[in-house]
Order: sequence, then C-alpha cells, then structure tokens
Amino acid sequence: MRTGFRPGVARLGRAGAQFPEVPYRQSLREVLMFEVEFLTPASEGQYRLAITKAVDAVLGAWPRSPYTGLSPTALREMCAAEILPSTGLPDAEVWEAMERVVANSISLSHPATIAHLHCPPLIASLAADVVVSALNASMDSFDQAPAATMLELAVCEWLCGEIGFPRSAGAVFTAGGTQSNFMGLLLARDYALASRWNWSVQQNGLPPQASRLRFIGSEMAHFTVEKSAFQLGMGSEAVIKVPVDREFRMDTIALADTLARMQKEELIPVAIVATAGTTDFGSIDSLPEIARLARTASAWLHVDAAYGSALLLSNTHRSKLQGIELADSVSVDFHKKFWQAISCAAFVVRDAAQLRHLEVHADYLNPESQEEAGIPNLVGRSLATTRRFDALKLWVSFQLLGREKFGAMVDRTLELAKHAAVRIREMKCFELLHEPQMGCVVFRYVSKGPYADADALNQRIRERMFERGEAVLGHTRVHGRQCLKFTCMNPVTTEHDLDALLERIQVTGKELETGST
Repeated sequence: MRTGFRPGVARLGRAGAQFPEVPYRQSLREVLMFEVEFLTPASEGQYRLAITKAVDAVLGAWPRSPYTGLSPTALREMCAAEILPSTGLPDAEVWEAMERVVANSISLSHPATIAHLHCPPLIASLAADVVVSALNASMDSFDQAPAATMLELAVCEWLCGEIGFPRSAGAVFTAGGTQSNFMGLLLARDYALASRWNWSVQQNGLPPQASRLRFIGSEMAHFTVEKSAFQLGMGSEAVIKVPVDREFRMDTIALADTLARMQKEELIPVAIVATAGTTDFGSIDSLPEIARLARTASAWLHVDAAYGSALLLSNTHRSKLQGIELADSVSVDFHKKFWQAISCAAFVVRDAAQLRHLEVHADYLNPESQEEAGIPNLVGRSLATTRRFDALKLWVSFQLLGREKFGAMVDRTLELAKHAAVRIREMKCFELLHEPQMGCVVFRYVSKGPYADADALNQRIRERMFERGEAVLGHTRVHGRQCLKFTCMNPVTTEHDLDALLERIQVTGKELETGST
C-alpha cells in the first residue's frame, strides 16, 4: 500500500496519530521556490523524477568494459565545466554530464575488475542507500536519529555476538578499516597509560614514558598501523614489524622473541595487531597463539579483520577466524566482502567501557543528564560527530538475502581464488607466489624472451590492459619483485571468466615481449 506524504499532515507512529492540519503557505512565493528543491509534501513528484533520472543515468551509461581507458588528461578536460553556474542548467544538460561520469567510471560488477578489496555493492544496499540519503539522519544524537540509533545499536549487538564477545562488548559504525584500526590503537594506548600509571591522555596529553610505548604488527600488517602511530603522537618508529612465515602470516616464534627482547629493553607492548585477511595475500594470522602471547605480555590485542570478517558468515570457512573472540578489539569492513555500498564498516570492542576514552559531553548535543536518563547518544563512542545511517544498508541486505546466501557468496569467492591458483600453476608463463587463503591470488608473468626487466614487464602488462579498458588488475611487490594480483570479490564471476582473463594477460605479455603492438 502506498504511504506517501500528505500535504499539511505529519504522521506519528503506527497508530496514525496526527498533528492538526496547518494551512500550506502557498502565498509565499520565495518559500515555494525553495521548497520544491527539498523533500517535502509539495515535492514528492520532483523527488520521484530526480531519483528516476539518476537510475536512468546509471543504467543507461553503465560501462560495459572494466574501464573506458580514458587518460587523466582527458578526464580533467571532461570535468572542466563551470562548477557553480550563476543559474541552474537545464535538466537534460546536467543528466547528460552525469552519464559521462558514469560511463568513465570503473565497472565493479565486471569480472575483469579484479584489482582491489573494492566490491560490487548489492542492489539491496543500493536501495537502502536511497533511504539513508533521504532521511539524512545524523548518528551523533538520539534526537537527530531516533530509529536509526536503535537500529545501529541492534546491528552492533548482533555483531558483538557473532564475533563471540561477551555481553559487555560494544561497537559503532565507522567510515572504514582505517578509522577502526585507529580507534583500536587509540584505546589500546589510553588503556595502557591508565592501567600502568593512572594517566589520562584526555586531560594531560602524553606522559614522558610514552617514548617506551610500542605497537607490534607483522610485515604484512596494514599501513594504517604506522599511520595511526604517528597520528597518536608516538611516531611511526614506535611500530615494530614482526617477520612473516611462508604463507605471509605473522611468525609467532618471532613475535615471542620480539616480546622477550622488548622486556629486556624496558619497552612496553601497548598493542599487538593481528591481521585476519591481509590486503595482498588474504593471510590470516594465528589468532589463538597471538592472543596467548598478548595476554602474557599484558598487551591489547587488536584484530584487523576488515577483509576476513566476512568469514563469520561462512559455515565452511568460519573456523579460519578461530581466536577472534579473544581479541580486545576488532575492525570489520562491510564494504568489502559483505558487499555494501561505501562507506559501511564497524569498530568492535570487547569491553564497551573502554569507549570512555573517546567520550566528550557537549551541552547542546549529549549532556550527561541524557546519559543518566538512558538516552543513547552515539557520539560518545565515535571519533566522528556527524555520521550516516550506514547500518540500514547492512540490515536491509541481511533481511532480504539471509545468512545462507551471504555465506554461499563468501564461499564462492574463495572457490574462485582457488581455481585461479590452479590455472596459474598450470600455465608455464606464470609463477604463483602463494596458496590463497581467501580471495587474493598473487602471481607473476615470467618472461621467456629478451625482455630484460621482468619487473617493468609485469607493471606494463597491468598498465596496458587498463589503458585498453580490458581489465583492472591488482599489483604489488613481493620480496622486491613486481607482481600481479587478482582480488576475487565478485561471486558472479565464473571460472571461464578467470581463464579468459589469464589467457588475455598471457597474450599481452607476449605482445610486450615481442613488441608486436
């Protein structure tokens, strides 16, 4: 049943309680001129038309290849129109320009778009994002987002339970893994200083002993560990990198040696960052053993599961995350293998009381009196003030698809990576660098001809296929050597798609070797 706006009437609750009718201000020409630009009872038609035109622009101009190949210079020229004209342009002109933007974007749903942890979003998430934008709820205070606040709290409670945390746990939605990792290390630092020296960073800043504080992560840990260290006033030199094993997982023997050496040097292991799904290899550190070492060293354990957290939904592969429930905090990215529209992520902490290190009260926003009255203002547990209602996208997706389908899609991406690895091993022109643990496959084109610089050749293969619009391939360096990378994020991709892409990479490599094009 259609339940749109009724001019002059505001509906309250399911019982249909209403405000008294208020005469509409049709006599105010200026107000009318402005009002049609916003979502009001008078502008329902304009809103529906605008959303329809946006959908038409997406569907009509959606790229059929991974990319058009347009150069940065050409794109700059395309975007060189006047940004803020003195009067609005005709609708047709604006939407034509929108279509050009769409047409020259990356097609995330194309099977040859396989470079990054950058997912094709679910239609359910895209639909929910329309509602998120229309509501424009700001997640900092209850009186700006009442239903949104309670739904986010419900989703966060589910997430805490899914990880295996106790009822004392808490979570908050974030902009992504960078913010979540920063929050984990911030809480780890402040907890260490408070528990060791009864020191409040909020009140006093960093103490003299801060020079002894260290974060520990593997050589494959995300760069945000170092970034967080210098943003937290400790400097990137405060990060100790532990070697990895042959599968690019943190070497726990080396970690134990590192902790023993730190104790002798009177350095303080504030936090150990374990990775559940490294960016390049999808490697998952040994979480139970790292948790044991962290407890022995009285160090906070933060698990960066921005990538690997999707395994929580898999009946087949969930065991790979064994030990995540022992962490003090966890990063989760829903805009990776939960297929949510950007941005959609969360920070989860075992003891929600630790979020006090983030809390600041503002009289106009979240006064302490409201907290005492049990009114939840989420600004107290977030680095951000204004935040979008991103939990709605995940909730709608879960409601429409269900756990079984989500788990099957996660499993599918791992199957694709395994298939790619088998084919790469069979093709003599490639060298496989590892056995995939998740959806990442790192490999290298092996030159059989006179092409002297193999690193340059691998780099040029990726560049040429991007310039031609044939594929968006990943790239990285392993032991100093330039490599190619598949990141299997799209469960719609087929084995045939991967076989065809590998064959096209082989052809491109031979073309470059022989100079035939």
